Amino acid sequence: MDTLRILDIVGFVVGLIYLWLEYKASIWLWLASIVMPAVDMFLYYNAGLYADFGMAVYYCIAGVYGFIAWKFPRGTSSAVSGAQAELEVSRYPLRAVLPSAMVFLLLWGGIYFILTHFTNSTVPVADAFTTALSILALWALSRKYAEQWLLWLVVDMVCVALYVYKGIPFKAAIYALYCLVAIAGYRKWLRMIELER
Repeated sequence: MDTLRILDIVGFVVGLIYLWLEYKASIWLWLASIVMPAVDMFLYYNAGLYADFGMAVYYCIAGVYGFIAWKFPRGTSSAVSGAQAELEVSRYPLRAVLPSAMVFLLLWGGIYFILTHFTNSTVPVADAFTTALSILALWALSRKYAEQWLLWLVVDMVCVALYVYKGIPFKAAIYALYCLVAIAGYRKWLRMIELER
């Protein structure tokens, strides 16, 4: 079995663990979100998905940030013990939609420019799109916004087609599963918001 296939399978297994932890809104998803992209860096580089490679580096760094943001949210503490309370699930604020859309478009354009001028990427539009939207979705996840699931759903659908095209079927399979989990996760997180009220 070649190295690319082994990395694809390892990423698939860690991805399943990540999915379960994210669905449960467990803070430990951030540990998996450091391990999985570390594996993905090698996979994506060897598959010529350079924006996804860069995104994997970002995911590792964001995993540390996400853990800190969930574990030590600013301005929250337990009324009983005075200890920091973990960040609660909330809705994506309407005031953030337009700035988020602008950031996404700038990222998409910038990443596309880099891919077309500095790499031999054969899929620069799709690679730049999924990378830019993933950056935004990961930020929304770090803020524990329920709508992060909808952003991931779009990323996941595009990635399924992209990874099938690039010949990494296990990665495509987990992204197909991500699509289903994104729908279920969004519903679960909305219920969690109702329970927190």
